[in-house]
Amino acid sequence: MGTIRNLFTSPPHLPLAAPSILSADFGRMAEDCADVLAKGADLLHVDVMDGHFVPNLTLGPDMVRDIRRACPRAFLDVHLMVTNPEMFFEAFAKAGADHLTFHVEVIEPGRIEEVSEKVRRLGVTSGLCINPPTPVERILPHVSKVDLVLVMSVNPGFGGQAFIEASLEKTRAIRAVLREDQRLEMDGGIKPENAERVIEAGCDVLVSGSAVFGKKGEERAAAVRALRG
Repeated sequence: MGTIRNLFTSPPHLPLAAPSILSADFGRMAEDCADVLAKGADLLHVDVMDGHFVPNLTLGPDMVRDIRRACPRAFLDVHLMVTNPEMFFEAFAKAGADHLTFHVEVIEPGRIEEVSEKVRRLGVTSGLCINPPTPVERILPHVSKVDLVLVMSVNPGFGGQAFIEASLEKTRAIRAVLREDQRLEMDGGIKPENAERVIEAGCDVLVSGSAVFGKKGEERAAAVRALRG
C-alpha cells in the first residue's frame, strides 16, 4: 500500500501496518524508516517515553524532525508515554508529527476532551491510550472525544514483550462504541502469527516493532503484508 499521510482519509477499518521505530537501527534510522515504508508500511509509530510514566527513556522531538526530513510523505504516529503529555504537544507537532496519542491514566477524566482539542488546534489528530491493567470502563466514556484509540497489549516501557491475550476483549468493547471515522490501534507483541486475531477483534492499525524491523529484504515486506491479515 505504501505511505499514507492522512490516516483518517483512507477507507475505514482497512488494516494498516505501523512499524515502531523503537526497534529500528538507531545508527541508520533514516535509512531503516525509508526502507520499511518502501516495503509497504503505511505509517511509522514513534514511542516516546519519559523514564517516569514508564521505566525507560526514548525519543524526543529532534528524532521526529529528522525522520520527517528523511521521509517527508510518511504519516508519523507519536505515542506519548509520559506523565505530562501537554508539555510536549507543541514541540512534537512543530517537529512534524501527524498524530499525538496521550494516556487516559495521566489526564483527569473531566479534562480529556479539553486536552484532545488542544492537540487538534496544533493541526494534528488526537488519540487516547489505555494500558493493560486499566479497566476498559476508564476509557469508554471518552472515546468519542478523540480520533484514535490505542490499546496497549503489553505493559509499556520496553519492546519485545509477550502479547497479552486479555487485550483482545478490551479491544472488542472499544470497537463496539467507536464511530466509522475513528481508528482503533493496538501496540505490543503483535506479529504475523497473531495479527489476524487482532484484526478480528476490531483493530485497524497494527503496531509492530521487531517483527518488521528485525527482518531484512523481502522478509520485511512479507512481515508488513502479514500484519494486514
